[in-house]
Amino acid sequence: MGLDPPYGRDDWVGVTADTLPAVAALAFVERPGCGASVMFTGMVRDHSEGRPGVSSLEYEAFDEEVTPRLAAIAAEARSRWPVLGRLVLLHRTGALAVGDASVVVAASAPHRAEAFDAARFCIDTLKATVPIWKRESWEGGEDWSACAHPVGEVPRS
Repeated sequence: MGLDPPYGRDDWVGVTADTLPAVAALAFVERPGCGASVMFTGMVRDHSEGRPGVSSLEYEAFDEEVTPRLAAIAAEARSRWPVLGRLVLLHRTGALAVGDASVVVAASAPHRAEAFDAARFCIDTLKATVPIWKRESWEGGEDWSACAHPVGEVPRS
């Protein structure tokens, strides 16, 4: 997928090895009828549970499955919050350094409650259900795992 926002659609979903366009994602969700825009950016941090000194992450994804699953998450969010304006769900693959953005989720709605709730649902569901794996490198070694949560049931709001 290219990093350009989609023309004529309200959902921008995809996976890419390129730097994630957080500023463009926020601009994409801003709409005249939406008084609230919410964006979550997941960043590579320098530690994780039991692993001090994280130096890098590498993400791999089953690309053919990721984009359809992201689109399904967006569709589910729209069914739960019909007032949503636009949605963005983008995930990065490849080698990332500490401080790099690995995921961007953005949502707009007429009011903040729906925008916050939809964005939270989207990131939680993405982390729980989308086939993306990460290899973490830290002071004591490196290892692969399913993103941040086990792949499983879609969280309910």
